[in-house]
Amino acid sequence: MTQQTWDEVGGLLPHDEFRAASEAIVANIEQVIEGKTATVRLALAVLLAEGHLLIEDVPGVGKTKLAKALARSIDCTVRRIQFTPDLLPSDVTGVSVYNQETHDFEFRPGAVFANLVVGDEINRASPKTQSALLECMEERQVTVDGVTYQLQTPFMVIATQNPIEMEGTYPLPEAQRDRFTARIAMGYPDSNAELAMLDGHGATDPLHELRAVSDAAIVRQLIATVRQVHVADAVKQYAIDLVTATREAPDLRLGASPRATLQLLRTARAVAALEGRDYVLPDDLQALAVPVLAHRIIPTADAQLARRTTDAIVSELVHRLPLPHDRQRNPYDTRPATGNGRAPYEPRRP
Repeated sequence: MTQQTWDEVGGLLPHDEFRAASEAIVANIEQVIEGKTATVRLALAVLLAEGHLLIEDVPGVGKTKLAKALARSIDCTVRRIQFTPDLLPSDVTGVSVYNQETHDFEFRPGAVFANLVVGDEINRASPKTQSALLECMEERQVTVDGVTYQLQTPFMVIATQNPIEMEGTYPLPEAQRDRFTARIAMGYPDSNAELAMLDGHGATDPLHELRAVSDAAIVRQLIATVRQVHVADAVKQYAIDLVTATREAPDLRLGASPRATLQLLRTARAVAALEGRDYVLPDDLQALAVPVLAHRIIPTADAQLARRTTDAIVSELVHRLPLPHDRQRNPYDTRPATGNGRAPYEPRRP
């Protein structure tokens, strides 16, 4: 078993190679998921931000298909866990088994020892089993019987859950939800996308024919490139102001954590890179505020009685919070200009 730590990533990719590799993954997933380009790109951004994704929506809209399509688009190790009430923590993390030939215990890795872990219907397992994911999601390691095993890079948990008919399920506690970088909803497709789905999925499932267009080594390089995306001080302060607003909102009894600030910035870096920029804009933070922050906050009883959703509360905070203002050459690319007086990076143009 590889003992590579989660922080060992590859070298940087040139802009053209980064764009080609990321667009290939998005196009590959869209062979299975019709009409959901923004959702697919956000899922890829979470992967490149070294985060984890929670897909929450009603049955039959493609939650598991999205998770599997992303996993199959990358030639790396993938494990799927069907969460059920009788699933044990050792099924997730692994267990030490006594070997009668060697007269010693040997460790047999669980399902989390993979690059991409797909957890289907995560809220159907008991809280004890759900908590088996806490260490690996935050620290990229697993501890069993006092021995710590490092996980490989990339490592991502993609979990799905159904928000309706919650009888017999175990809602994720705040500590678990806070470890998911973003929560997305698939939503129903429009009529054109649903018609294309009938044509493409009517006879065969395209997921069975999906082939990998990238591998773990390339993903590590994509991650390394995303880490170098520039974030101006004004943008960092804006991220802090967004998260602070959730802690002070009268409709919320629990605001977002400092982990939320960090993951908001990391995901914004990934989104900026996918958009062809190597610096983050406040617009990136605005677009990510709901998927990154809404699942981490808890509304007050009055807000719940008024049927105010956390998505609506975060959207309102984003609209109320003023954008940062600056009069520099480029307010969000604050690095020194090159010798010819131009910015060190010129964003691609269509």
